Amino acid sequence: MKTFGFNLEGNRRSTVAAMAITVLAFLVPLPALAQNTKQSPDIVGTWVLAAADKLLPDGTRISDYGDSPHGLAIFTSDGYYSLQIYRADRLKFASGDKFTGTPDEYKDVSLGMSVGFGRYDFDPGKGTLTFHIDRSSVPNLDGTTVVRSYELKGDTISWKVTARKDGSIPITVLRRVKEEGKP
Repeated sequence: MKTFGFNLEGNRRSTVAAMAITVLAFLVPLPALAQNTKQSPDIVGTWVLAAADKLLPDGTRISDYGDSPHGLAIFTSDGYYSLQIYRADRLKFASGDKFTGTPDEYKDVSLGMSVGFGRYDFDPGKGTLTFHIDRSSVPNLDGTTVVRSYELKGDTISWKVTARKDGSIPITVLRRVKEEGKP
């Protein structure tokens, strides 16, 4: 007798194994099998930008995105992240149309933001946050992985970015968004 392409009389072990694999395939989502991402309740959630600074070579810390920059980070429990940082005072397109901007307007847009998304690993034991970047506002970072040492104090997380050519070190500071009515 043949069922689902298997010879049930001639090979019962293969049939049972195939059926077990089929059942498991429906019970365990494929992304869970394919990923090795570490998440932690310490970071899962929505975070708002508290500061986007830079540390100068002389030790001075100044704002990197002007006064009152805006930003948001979301870390999901299944290992995805989205991060956006924008300068508050951004040059508007004189034409009102991003497709007919001037070179200065395009430059301001590019330098006035830092955005990206992808997957992440959070390792409290090592104190590292690893970004597996799918896409970034800097195309050279697409498909790369960067590791950041972080500091988590209560509902504030911060990390430093690799030093730039001028020696300045960007620092991102985020505060957890709390649901209304919850501590």
